[in-house]
Amino acid sequence: MLLVLTLGSTTFVGISHYLGFISDYSTTQGLTMGLGQLLLRGLWYSGTVLAILGCHELGHYYACRYYDVDASLPYFLPFPFSIIGTFGAFIKIREPIPTKRMLFDIGIAGPIAGLVVTVPALVIGITMSHVVRVPPDFVGFELGEPLLFQLSTKLLWGTIPDGYSLNMHPMAFAAWFGMLATALNLFPIGQLDGGHISYAVLGPRSVYVTLVTFAAAVVLAYFHSSWIAWILLLALMIFMVGPRHPRVADEHVPLDRTRLVLALAAVVMFILCFTPAPLEPTDLLRG
Repeated sequence: MLLVLTLGSTTFVGISHYLGFISDYSTTQGLTMGLGQLLLRGLWYSGTVLAILGCHELGHYYACRYYDVDASLPYFLPFPFSIIGTFGAFIKIREPIPTKRMLFDIGIAGPIAGLVVTVPALVIGITMSHVVRVPPDFVGFELGEPLLFQLSTKLLWGTIPDGYSLNMHPMAFAAWFGMLATALNLFPIGQLDGGHISYAVLGPRSVYVTLVTFAAAVVLAYFHSSWIAWILLLALMIFMVGPRHPRVADEHVPLDRTRLVLALAAVVMFILCFTPAPLEPTDLLRG
């Protein structure tokens, strides 16, 4: 039921993104297609978003299955009347994870699996986008561009002149959201993927990483209001379960070199997918 509702909410949002894409920032272009055609166009966004979120959570799920850890299939969360259409997805792990190696593998499997879908979707989406002149009276939001997005745009479109912008195809926007979701999950806090990875690598010392990261996130929220909701969720998580990660039996046993290299890869993924200002009003940017 949740999957169907999320498909509906993301398709509705996808229609809005598609109409914005074909209008090229114009508010006067008329609608020339029927509802059935619009629903199909909405799938550019919804299909990509559900694929990214689904593969991310199935990465966790199959890692749990590999280690015989009891876990649910993914739950998708609809978020209608928003620019993304979904709160994301999650799986429910129904028993404690006994070792650091298992915790690490389950934690990192999701971001890797999600990024395997996000990267080709980003390349295809940016390829189908096009560069247009931004009207001087345009009012809306400027999307913060993660480093991976910037590199892909530079590679496929070169340097975009002043006064012009990449009009993003809905698939590109879905990939942008996939990168944002990956970065948020890799925050080294609590029960997030990054929290699991940090604890598996650092053991009890990961609590200091949690506190420093939360403080840095509060500073981000001070300068960029788009982080406020995320900060409130992080604060709630820390309040409910505490800043320390639940302990495992082999807490002081170091990870092997391969997993340490993967932990470094997770840091690189976070850097490539993170943006300090996900959404900024364009009128404020001009001011």
